Amino acid sequence: MRVRLICKGQKWWKSCHRDTNVVFAVQFPYVLLHLLTRPPAFDHTVLTYWPSTPHHTRKERSTGEPCYYDYDYQPVSVLGPSGPNCHQECDCPVTFPSAMYCDSRKLKFVPVVPTGIKYLYLQNNQIEEIKAGVFDNVTAELRWLVLDNNQITNGKIEKGTIDKLSALEKLFFSYNNLTEPIIPPSKSLDELKMMHNKLTKFPSGLLSDKENLTFISLQHNHLTSEAIAGAFKGSKKLMSLDVSHNKLKKLPAGVPSSLEILYADYNDIESVGTGYLNKLPSLQYLRISHNKLVDSGIPSGVFNVSSLVELDLSFNKLKSIPEIHEQLEQLYLQANEINKIDLSSFCKYIGPSNYSHLKHLRLDANNVTSSNFPVDYSQCLRQNPDIMFE
Repeated sequence: MRVRLICKGQKWWKSCHRDTNVVFAVQFPYVLLHLLTRPPAFDHTVLTYWPSTPHHTRKERSTGEPCYYDYDYQPVSVLGPSGPNCHQECDCPVTFPSAMYCDSRKLKFVPVVPTGIKYLYLQNNQIEEIKAGVFDNVTAELRWLVLDNNQITNGKIEKGTIDKLSALEKLFFSYNNLTEPIIPPSKSLDELKMMHNKLTKFPSGLLSDKENLTFISLQHNHLTSEAIAGAFKGSKKLMSLDVSHNKLKKLPAGVPSSLEILYADYNDIESVGTGYLNKLPSLQYLRISHNKLVDSGIPSGVFNVSSLVELDLSFNKLKSIPEIHEQLEQLYLQANEINKIDLSSFCKYIGPSNYSHLKHLRLDANNVTSSNFPVDYSQCLRQNPDIMFE
């Protein structure tokens, strides 16, 4: 057992960063597909917390918030002159005429999009409204619509705009003033991002026909458990759901069995329903840190499922270590109230092929030290995990 002391000092968790590696939020085959299909010279790098290796560093915005995505592509001038089939406020490089770049130009409106445009970039403007007719030429053509970092409200989105986009694959609508989601009719939609808005509801049925939807990001809104009840039914291919920084009292109900990643950090969750994870046989990454979890809200064996690779229960009010499956590799329990260590939490049975595969365990900022481990711990923790104490 390797013991590491980190962030020395009183109440370190108030001043030390929650360290983590930043990597692609999609597995390699999806990254390859993305690279083959994206517009040239445009790097839409989707980033997220993914600590499948020890937590060490993280990329942050200047505000200290996690950087979930970056727009990092070459200046339009590098791509060559703009072609004739373009709005005068934007650029449509002749080398890639199906992309229209209107980002970072202090626009107050969405310009009329000409025929042939498939990729539309409108991020980092001052857009407040979307007028009817602006997408009439591309209702069956537009694939990507990027509207991040604007000032759009639901009341300023006229009918006959996004509700007519029948081929849209990616809708990025973060950092605006939406109070409820805007969902295009496209059955090809595979990525939906509406982070940092003012969402208070997500009516059920909006995604009922979105069978290709893979990634949903709704963090930093005002959603309650009741507001998202049944919201994700129908998304049969959903892999990743992020509802962190909302007002949830419990984990989302009715999520599809295809889910592999569920992040629900920074909510008001006090308990996990009995058998919740049994309905998610593909779930590998579960984060419920910075909530209000207590021992009585953790049913026996609820986390003892073979699919989980990472489980983050840090910054809660747990007094004991919950039972986990021997296949779990990453367990984060820092900043709880844990006062005892029971090997049965890690190994229900011990034998030649029965032992814990834990690689990283964080117990810092609890009421335990290495001396609390039973002397025969090595029979269970055979992977010689990196264990962090205060």
